[in-house]
Amino acid sequence: MSLILPPERPSQTFPVLARTMPMPDALAGGVIAIGNFDGVHRGHQYVIEQTVALARTLDRKALVLTFEPHPRLFFQPDRPLFRLADAQTKVRLLAALGLDAVAIAGFDKAFAALSAEDFVTQVLVGWLKAAHVVIGQDFHYGAGRSGNAASLVAAGEAHGFAVTRMAPLCDGDATVSSTAIRDALMGGRIAEANALLGHAWFISTQVIHGDKRGRTLGYPTANLRLDPDIRLAHGIYAVKLGLDGVWHDAVASFGRRPTFDNGAPLLEVHVFDFSGDLYGREVDVAFAGYIREELKFDGLDALIAQMDQDSAQARAILAAP
Repeated sequence: MSLILPPERPSQTFPVLARTMPMPDALAGGVIAIGNFDGVHRGHQYVIEQTVALARTLDRKALVLTFEPHPRLFFQPDRPLFRLADAQTKVRLLAALGLDAVAIAGFDKAFAALSAEDFVTQVLVGWLKAAHVVIGQDFHYGAGRSGNAASLVAAGEAHGFAVTRMAPLCDGDATVSSTAIRDALMGGRIAEANALLGHAWFISTQVIHGDKRGRTLGYPTANLRLDPDIRLAHGIYAVKLGLDGVWHDAVASFGRRPTFDNGAPLLEVHVFDFSGDLYGREVDVAFAGYIREELKFDGLDALIAQMDQDSAQARAILAAP
């Protein structure tokens, strides 16, 4: 499978609507797909493609309603959640799918306490003024998950909006899901994760200062601190680093650097044939392949020899069709 790189960041004019903002008249009465959409994987993409197609048929706007923070984080704040895409990245992925806007409902105590009826009247009807709603088969809404797909259909009949229920997308015998993608990334199965996502899994963050050790080894690196809840397998990866819309081949190490300090996990990216200053820059890192697990070496000569091998393997992975 060819590596599908992340889309460009949306323009500043792309509408991202918070629930505290009134719905613009131009976007009211739209077709609304509802979900968490973590990772915006192939299953999500299918739902949104159908939403956009339906909206165009009905001559209406196509929107997504999503929630921040992820509801799981609200209900179980002490239980870490490996999010495939943070809020900004999720909007970036959604905006590339032909939607007219993304609406974000802040998931807080007041929102969680909304009854199923209030969710319909206050959010779908009062705020979004929905004409048509697209949901998954297992969709639940309202306090205590009291509302379901069947009750939403009934609510739509009462309030004047239609409802389309979408079956999960399957890949062979397996359902395409965020959980399956997380499991693949935690196991270092990058190709599997990317195939389920339909694009390369990537992170976007700022380059920080490190201990400058890499340059003394002949491998200067851009250092990136990831969210502690990202549970990507520690190891060496073939990656591409995106800077100002240009993608550069690279090799990366994610882990605790057992040869040196066994410290907090850090992503260190060595960009091939690049000499620019990356400190403080916002970059994307897209993962193309897993090379090996993180190892401890007895000396620098052995480490450098292995880094040479890793770099050659990363170049080969990135050059493959």
